[in-house]
Amino acid sequence: DMLDPERLIQCPLVKHHWIRARRFPYHLVKCKESNPEIAKKLATCPFNARHLVPQADLSKHIMNCNDKAFVEQDVVSRSSESSQEQLNNGSTWQAPPSAEDWET
Repeated sequence: DMLDPERLIQCPLVKHHWIRARRFPYHLVKCKESNPEIAKKLATCPFNARHLVPQADLSKHIMNCNDKAFVEQDVVSRSSESSQEQLNNGSTWQAPPSAEDWET
């Protein structure tokens, strides 16, 4: 189960490290500090900071990342919500033309 905080996840830096999902973000930070040479060779996924992949494979990972769909869906839903809010809130209001003429 992907949502199980007790499941074990393999560290992308040191393959013999197996960490509980709930501790994984903390482990990544410490493991990067402890293994800077390995960390330099890895790139972070823009959709999920827990995804560390070899730099050469980053574009392929981005195309196939499961979290990409969640981010795209969130962007679409937020943009449609804000458009709907503008319509509902009257945010398309425009100021009426002013009767004042500063030139005269």
